[in-house]
Amino acid sequence: MNILVIDRDTLSTQLVKSKLETMGHIIVEEPVKNNALERLKTEVFDTILFDPAPLNNARPIVLGIRRAVRNYPYIVLMSQDMELEDAIRSGANEMLLKPLDASKLDGIIKNAGRMTRLIERIGDEKEDFPSAGGVIAKSAFNQLFLSALDRADRYGERSFLVFIGIKNHREIMEMDGPQALAYSSAKLSQYLVRLRRQSDIIAQTGKSEFCLMLQRPQYETEPLEAANRFAEALAQLEDIASTDNITVDVHVTLLDLPVGAKHAEHIVRFDKQGAQRVQA
Repeated sequence: MNILVIDRDTLSTQLVKSKLETMGHIIVEEPVKNNALERLKTEVFDTILFDPAPLNNARPIVLGIRRAVRNYPYIVLMSQDMELEDAIRSGANEMLLKPLDASKLDGIIKNAGRMTRLIERIGDEKEDFPSAGGVIAKSAFNQLFLSALDRADRYGERSFLVFIGIKNHREIMEMDGPQALAYSSAKLSQYLVRLRRQSDIIAQTGKSEFCLMLQRPQYETEPLEAANRFAEALAQLEDIASTDNITVDVHVTLLDLPVGAKHAEHIVRFDKQGAQRVQA
């Protein structure tokens, strides 16, 4: 990824640079905030790390970044005393405490990469999946997805995505062909429509993948409970494989917007012996 670091603290900047360049990322340093905003008008970065000090409020700088760019960069605030919720309310995606922790930085960059890939994949217009049977089209889901990111920017509102799909879809395609995969995907889609609540939005986001968007959770553990509930309920699904020769691995993954963190991952395996939960 192309990463911009905006910080007058040369020690922190060098730590970020030495850590991330060895991972193959391109690091650009800019100590002056106004200069950084000018650069963002012409240069594209996937991730931006910046320390808002000496400002007490990071919101104006975050807004300046969002207005200056054409893409959606993953913004990380670096601070000695900021909480994650404060960073999200300012419009950022994450926060990193100073003095910097290399392992924490590594996790944040993984989240940033996950968010960057997700935005590209959901927004890719080359392949769409039409609405059918209570499942909305990928293109329609993209608008809801972008709206969730916008609400996070404006109001600090967090959303959650539960991705449910056939993990070994390529293997099924190679072994038994496209009809076998289409059969398993259709069975999964029909079952998910029955499982979801009427208020839940579900979309097809891949050839064998579906996504449930959870907006405005009522309590902190609600998204995790929903992901666990789907994994447990999926174990009751029957006849997802078109023949006894096929093993179907259905994955359930919970992601957090705008952080991009993965909070849960389950795999339910269907074979001749029936369904079983396996370690992700």
